[in-house]
Amino acid sequence: MDTQILIDEAIQNLQSSVDDTAIIACSGGIDSTVAAVLAHRAVGNLLNCIYVDTGLMRKNESNEVSAMFSDMDIELKIVDASSLFFKSLEGVTDPEEKRKIIGEQFIRVFEKEQNKCSAKYLIQGTIAPDWIESGGGERDIIKSHHNVGGIPEEISLTIIEPLREFYKDEIREIARKIGIESSERQPFPGPGLAVRVLGEITPQRVETCRLACDIVEKMVFEAAKKGRCDLPWQYFASLLPVRSVGVHGDVRVHGETIVVRAVKSIDGMSAKFSTLPHDLLAEISTEITNSLKGQVNRVVYDITHKPPGTIEWE
Repeated sequence: MDTQILIDEAIQNLQSSVDDTAIIACSGGIDSTVAAVLAHRAVGNLLNCIYVDTGLMRKNESNEVSAMFSDMDIELKIVDASSLFFKSLEGVTDPEEKRKIIGEQFIRVFEKEQNKCSAKYLIQGTIAPDWIESGGGERDIIKSHHNVGGIPEEISLTIIEPLREFYKDEIREIARKIGIESSERQPFPGPGLAVRVLGEITPQRVETCRLACDIVEKMVFEAAKKGRCDLPWQYFASLLPVRSVGVHGDVRVHGETIVVRAVKSIDGMSAKFSTLPHDLLAEISTEITNSLKGQVNRVVYDITHKPPGTIEWE
């Protein structure tokens, strides 16, 4: 179907569904940004765009998202809920439990905002892979996406999902059509670094993962820009709950392990690992271990397709 027809239909559906004040959850990712732009065009001042800083975002994410919405002339409110999320995740290591806790805390934050603006609706950028992988009916649960399986049973907002039947490649086409500059921005999980920090979630472990992710993103992007490799569809670092003995200088270090992941995909439903050059991987490993000296002493590369793996580790 023509992309403009999809856009027009989504706007018409929003106009017929939203007759009162609405909150839209804006993470800065391509799905929620497309949903926000379409909703803004559909209902204008009825829309309240909320970005929740969970403390689990990428480096400089909040500033970049704020600037992006400012450039699009869409007002964005940033809510710092990092202490709430860290407290709720304290001692939790099971990935499904993490996702459900995060999903519920997002809703609780939006309910507080609802009380301030008397909102009736919550618009989400949910797309097809989110509810497919979250299971239900005859579908097995691959992983409960926070905006689907993590939604609590009791919620005072009516949820609207204008992109529910779309896949990632279709979302990118819509983003290009409506002029979103971040249309090629790589995907980032809704629960943020909570699903890239395997095992216990602490501010220090999240910061370690954040710095490693930033190194991977910058070095892979620059390498692709210089023609050293193709730019993967998604590329990042995860922190494993595995410690091993290493050496920094003449000092023994019992440090943690970073896994680098880069994949090629179209819609995220399946993926092939990217064959990054060995010299680039060596440079990434050196930069991570030098930047996180005393914390990380081992870097490995994930060569698993989806299936049998998933793109994210949790």
